[in-house]
Amino acid sequence: MNKRGFASDNNSGIHPEVLKAIEMANVGHAVGYGDDIYTEKAKMLFKKEFGEDTEIFFTLTGTGANILSIQSLCQSFHSIICTETAHIHTDECGAPEKFTGSKLIPVPSGNGKISPSELSKKLHGFGAEHHSQPGMLSISQVTEMGTVYSVDEIRELAAIVHSHGMYLHMDGARISNAAVSLKLNFRAFTKDAGVDVLSFGGTKNGLMLGEAVLIFNPELARNSKYFRKQAAQLYSKMRFVSAQFIPFLENEIWKTNAEHSNRMAQILADQVSGIKAIKITQKVEANGIFAILPKEVIPIIRKKYFFYDWDESKGEVRWMTSFDTTEEDVINMVALLKSKLD
Repeated sequence: MNKRGFASDNNSGIHPEVLKAIEMANVGHAVGYGDDIYTEKAKMLFKKEFGEDTEIFFTLTGTGANILSIQSLCQSFHSIICTETAHIHTDECGAPEKFTGSKLIPVPSGNGKISPSELSKKLHGFGAEHHSQPGMLSISQVTEMGTVYSVDEIRELAAIVHSHGMYLHMDGARISNAAVSLKLNFRAFTKDAGVDVLSFGGTKNGLMLGEAVLIFNPELARNSKYFRKQAAQLYSKMRFVSAQFIPFLENEIWKTNAEHSNRMAQILADQVSGIKAIKITQKVEANGIFAILPKEVIPIIRKKYFFYDWDESKGEVRWMTSFDTTEEDVINMVALLKSKLD
């Protein structure tokens, strides 16, 4: 049996209903590349959530979704502003820059969010042919630091970028956890808050593979199908990607799973906050906990419950909970921490 841990919500398995949906789609033949009944229904469900004018493009990976989002709205001479911890900047091996030609401009952030003041510092050089042109702001929701943007924060950022003729992209790898945290439907803090394009994630919340790019202005999506093909994200057996989103949206698996993983994170945070040797460094607003603990203890705990360092120099680690994390997992790790620290 594989060792359970708190390394990543990518490490969890597939939700049983999602796996069943894949199995049900595995009957007979279906037209490839998305011209099938499963993709049609999944798109219908997304339009029900976000509006009939939403254009939907399924991709295989989150990196692919982010690349397609940028390519759809920007030219190679544009720059993409993001936080210094953004996934597109730190964890995608330069893929966004390689595929789009656009320069990433990282902005300092202590909590994973970009502030209006820091954003404004990067809004210059418009019309100067010697400089890449600011074309898009990319924010993550949930952020890489486990924090969640409020609707008002997103609206303020959207207003700033739109006033400069730019676009707002949201990397929603953990969008379900954000929706649960905010107690809002998806549209309230995306399309209605001024987001232009959304990378809608599922693999961190119970899907086997696949994400969706949602473009809220059809005019902006006129070339997206070509960009998707060029980026090797047009899966021939698309029904097995899109079929997963049917129970995910229709049966609100996204909500059940995210509620559970968020709750497990809160329990873990509450339990470790009583251990004097541990300091939680970020607000726990979704399913991630960032904490500093004595460096000598980290490898001991990691032998039993695997997790990653975040800032090794400070002894800061990241613990992620998943839809299949159990209270027993949490209680047992906390007990181990206490046995080594108390």
